[in-house]
Amino acid sequence: MSTFNVGEAAPDFELPIRGQERFHLSDALKQGPVVLLAYVFDFSGG
Repeated sequence: MSTFNVGEAAPDFELPIRGQERFHLSDALKQGPVVLLAYVFDFSGG
């Protein structure tokens, strides 16, 4: 697993959105700052 330091640029990546659409980090950064959030697991009961 890769780790990053605060302030370090994230590598470009793409993710599926819906249908054939894709999210590209490089495209989003052209519009301004981007916040990346990784929500991996939810073990709560409610």
